Amino acid sequence: MKIDKKIIKELTDYLNEFNLTEIEYTDKDTKIKVSKSISSNSNQAVNVAASAPISNVEKVKIISGTEVKSPIIGTAYLSPEPGAKKFAEVGKKIKKGETVMIVEAMKTMNHVPSTADGIIKEICVEDGQPVEYGQTIIIVE
Repeated sequence: MKIDKKIIKELTDYLNEFNLTEIEYTDKDTKIKVSKSISSNSNQAVNVAASAPISNVEKVKIISGTEVKSPIIGTAYLSPEPGAKKFAEVGKKIKKGETVMIVEAMKTMNHVPSTADGIIKEICVEDGQPVEYGQTIIIVE
C-alpha cells in the first residue's frame, strides 16, 4: 500500500484552516485519519493514523507547577456570574480545595477545587470556553 502524502498534507491544512481536532478520509480500501491535540499553551502536535512524516509538528513547552485539570467536559466560567469577581487570578494565593472556576455541564454548575496550595501561575482557559475532561485549566506553583 502506498500512502499519498498530498492527501495527508491537505487534511492537515484543513485541520488548521477550520480549527478542527480530527478529520477522516476514506476512499475504497484506503482510510486516513488525521488528528491533533492542543496542549494548554496552544502549541500543536499532529498525529496521523497512517505512518507518514509531518514536518509541521511543534515541540510542547514543559510546564512547571501543579496542573489543576477539568474533572468533566463542559463550559468553563471564571466567576460565579457575569460581572462578578473571578475565583482565580494570576498571582493570587490559593489553598487546596478552594474553588478555582466553575465548569457547566448539562445546566449544572460544578465547582472545580484546587488540588494544591500555592500561587496561581497561569489560567489556561478563557471565560466561557469549552473544556475537555482532563484538560489543564490552571497551573499552581
